[in-house]
Amino acid sequence: MYSAFLCLCCTLGAQNSHKINATLHQETNSINIQQEVVFFNSSKDTLNSIYLTDWNNAYASKKTALARRFAEEFDKSLHLAKDKERGYTNVISITDRNFNFLKWERLPAGDLIRVQLNFPIYPGQEYTFKLSYTVQLPRSKFTRYGHTPQGNYNLRYWYISPAVYRDGEWKLYSNTDLDDQYTYASDYELVFNYPKGYKLHSDLNVASGQEVENYMQIILNGKDRGDLKLFLERDRTFEYFQNEKLTLITNIEARGMQDVFKAISVDKVINFIHRNLGSYPHERLLVSDLDYKKNPLYGLNQLPSFLRPFPEEFQYELKLLKTSLKNWLENTVYVDPRGERWTTDAIQNYLMIKYVDEYYPDMKLLGKVSNLFIVRSFHLAKLNFNDQYPFLSMLMARRNQDQPLSTPADSLVKFNEKISNKYKAGLGLVYLDNYLMQNHIDNRIRTFYKEQSLKDINASYFEDYLKEGSPKDIDWFFDFYIRSRDQIDFKIKKAKKVGDSVYVTIKNKSGTNVPITLFGLKKDSVVSKQWFTDIKEEETFKIARNGAERLVLNYDKTIPEFNQRDNWKSLNGFFSSNKKLQFKFFKDAENPYYNQIFFVPTVTFNVYDKLTPGLRLHNKTFLRRPFVFDLQPAYSSGERTLVGSGSIAYIRDLRKDDQNLFRISYSLRASTFHFAPASRFISITPSVSLSFRTNDFRSNKLERFQARYVNIIRNRSIDVETDPDYSVFNARYRYSDNGIVRFLSYFADVQVAQDFAKIAFSLNYRKLFQNNRQLNLRLFAGKFIYNSTNSDFFSFALDRPTDYLFDFNYLGRSEDSGIFSQQIIIAEGGFKSQLEDPFSNNWLVTGNASFNLWKWVELYGDVGLLKNQTGNPRFVYDSGIRLNLVTDYFELYFPLYSNKGFEPSQPNYDQQIRFVVTLSPRTLLGLFTRKWF
Repeated sequence: MYSAFLCLCCTLGAQNSHKINATLHQETNSINIQQEVVFFNSSKDTLNSIYLTDWNNAYASKKTALARRFAEEFDKSLHLAKDKERGYTNVISITDRNFNFLKWERLPAGDLIRVQLNFPIYPGQEYTFKLSYTVQLPRSKFTRYGHTPQGNYNLRYWYISPAVYRDGEWKLYSNTDLDDQYTYASDYELVFNYPKGYKLHSDLNVASGQEVENYMQIILNGKDRGDLKLFLERDRTFEYFQNEKLTLITNIEARGMQDVFKAISVDKVINFIHRNLGSYPHERLLVSDLDYKKNPLYGLNQLPSFLRPFPEEFQYELKLLKTSLKNWLENTVYVDPRGERWTTDAIQNYLMIKYVDEYYPDMKLLGKVSNLFIVRSFHLAKLNFNDQYPFLSMLMARRNQDQPLSTPADSLVKFNEKISNKYKAGLGLVYLDNYLMQNHIDNRIRTFYKEQSLKDINASYFEDYLKEGSPKDIDWFFDFYIRSRDQIDFKIKKAKKVGDSVYVTIKNKSGTNVPITLFGLKKDSVVSKQWFTDIKEEETFKIARNGAERLVLNYDKTIPEFNQRDNWKSLNGFFSSNKKLQFKFFKDAENPYYNQIFFVPTVTFNVYDKLTPGLRLHNKTFLRRPFVFDLQPAYSSGERTLVGSGSIAYIRDLRKDDQNLFRISYSLRASTFHFAPASRFISITPSVSLSFRTNDFRSNKLERFQARYVNIIRNRSIDVETDPDYSVFNARYRYSDNGIVRFLSYFADVQVAQDFAKIAFSLNYRKLFQNNRQLNLRLFAGKFIYNSTNSDFFSFALDRPTDYLFDFNYLGRSEDSGIFSQQIIIAEGGFKSQLEDPFSNNWLVTGNASFNLWKWVELYGDVGLLKNQTGNPRFVYDSGIRLNLVTDYFELYFPLYSNKGFEPSQPNYDQQIRFVVTLSPRTLLGLFTRKWF
């Protein structure tokens, strides 16, 4: 009994601690560190080794977890960094308290260290060890931490600290630029020496400061702290605001705001957090502009200041609120920040929603822009500021890329990690608050914070606190809303008036058994609101009408529902239930009470149709829809006739976690343009495609199988060498692994028509080496199974396919001279030189390669064999210079040497130069959005 009591007392009184003596050398941007660490084993296990996190060493090479993370998100800055720009840690020694050397090794990740102990640490015991090491700071351009171009220092994760041992395992997390190092709450004593001329800012308590030769020496201390953030700057940008709660240190920008108004806003924000969470246990809270820029308010708030549609005090308060909440919770709620981050995300975003509801209830999503004449008719302009939370959380669900809130942060797609999952977590607490009422959520958050602040806990604690004293069962919230990606989706199937009552049938379309609200509306006023639960498939309820003219599910949109287009029923007869048509310019947010059709002027160009103005009519809102149509009638100024295209498509998303097939698409597409002077073609193509992905949503690996039936009708009045009308069945399997360091894709293709059948295989490989050299390789092989055609129209081509399926965006597809004949689309043979007899009606095998000489200047070469039905195989080759300005979008090719000889010395060389150009805005936009999705 006595020993157990003693162990308990030791556990309660024990604390991890750090004593650090550090000296910053400005000339080398390095820090010499002597450190003593007291590690307390709070687990029930005996430990024979300790793991340390050394996140500064994550910059040391191109093979660390951080470098891989950057590459996954199409950021090659760390991959291409020079050695002098990188950070690393040189560990000189690790010893025990008696200065006996300890064996240690780096794990393959690069920023984790395993230390073998000379004797074990039993439960409830402490272990003291000492470290001597030098930290070479990285350039701040990678993660904003390190030394800046202005000569300042942003220091975070700059020292070595023990990893956390919890639930029988070490939480070994590498630096992946998520700002989520998992550490024990520790006591710190820091002696920091830095060059004179700098001002140091920290949220630690300042014990003393003095000059020591050419250095300033400051002694800082703090209890129950997570990690240490230090900012050293030459020109002071941080301001200190103090009220009765704490001292706030911040340099968050507030353009044009006077100091007195900034102080009022700071006081307003701090008092709000204090009122809704509780007392901050430390004297100082450091909130930097760097913290904000790493997790900003996404949306219109990021526009340049002269374009921003929100009042400056509103923007300043929300920037300050978001960043203060994040740091407040990081410094007090010690849950696993990578594996269980949804807990702090939920509290942070719930309070942000509450703040706007309390202080800015009338603020619109578009701010002052909502009042502009050309904007105010849009449904988007009518949305309140807080409507962005369900809107942006649903964006990924409609793309079938949403992930459970319980997913570890480093496994989240970037958009989910930065925006969608955070917003969904906050909305979840709003959902619960509306369902439970009685301020239950607010009270439980305050109690949780008061009782668990500064303790090492897990997410189950937060779950237990929310359930405790709940007036209703909320197991569904954690089972479905937190731990699954099941969607919430209800509809009103029918509603029948009987006297003063209404019998309403509600159908659960997704099978997710969660509560749903039903509102009764008279005009725009709410006359009733009821909650319904346990609707597993469909249920019929009898409710009082109360004069309602319309019944609407989830009218206040506090429930993040997948589809709200079938959430209402009119009680005024059949015809009043039909949705009215609504025509809107450009695009808008989804309005569930209308059938929306959007229109926008378009202009296209090809040699024969010339400038082709048109009008695009479609139903695509900002959120994806399963059924879409897109009609683009246009007028050909060249041929003086109507042309255009159109499509209808149905996309069925599959959401089962145990299968890789995630989407089935059915479509019918048609288009008509001119392929030569006075020569029209009509293309009609039904198709079905299956899309596959891995269980790792961050992976760039995708597979797709498509089957289509292409029907081509051409003007019979012109002289064509082949039957003007034909149909081709085409099946293609495509694999792609799209990365910025390594790119691999290939496809296998089968085409069957009345007069021919052919198979083809193509592979593309791209590799960015560590010396910034890039190698591009391509292989193509094609073979006719049978071929009874009498021309080369369907033959394989070396350099410019005839494109009989009308897939390519040729500006002049029938041109054989002039600038438009020099456009090349890398397909089939992929040659750049225009060689004689470039077609094959039997088989063709080619290889294409390029290698950069300097930045975007590359040397290319192509080789191949082709054979026709008659004659022997021919060997062909070419070579030249490639200006790879934007890969696959804008490139120039200058032939040098080929089967034709040295081409620059031949006549009309300018006509041999080839170019690749892509004019599609959607395709170009993909270059900028790929890192998010």
